[in-house]
Amino acid sequence: MSKLSEEDIEKRLLHFPDWEYHNNAIHAEFEFENFKDCFSAMSRIAFECEALNHHPDWSNTYNVLTISLSTHSANGVTNKDFKLAEAIETIVEVEE
Repeated sequence: MSKLSEEDIEKRLLHFPDWEYHNNAIHAEFEFENFKDCFSAMSRIAFECEALNHHPDWSNTYNVLTISLSTHSANGVTNKDFKLAEAIETIVEVEE
C-alpha cells in the first residue's frame, strides 16, 4: 500500500469534514451523549477495524472519542485509512 501525497489527502478530506490532516495522519474527534454511547460506537468500530485488518490510534475520555489513522507500514496516510474513516463515519452517523 503506497502513501498518498499531501495533495491527494487534502482532496479526499473534502468528503470528510470531521477529519483533518497533520503529523502524518488523519484525525477526528467525536462527541457522544454519554460514555455508554461512545463505548458502543468504539465497539462497533473495532469490528470494522478487524474486518479491514487496520487499527486506529484512539482514545476516549468520558463521551469523547479521538481517532488518528495512519498506515504504519507506509509511514503515512493510504487508501486503507480513508476506507476505515468512511466506515467510522457511517457508524458515528448512526449513533448520533
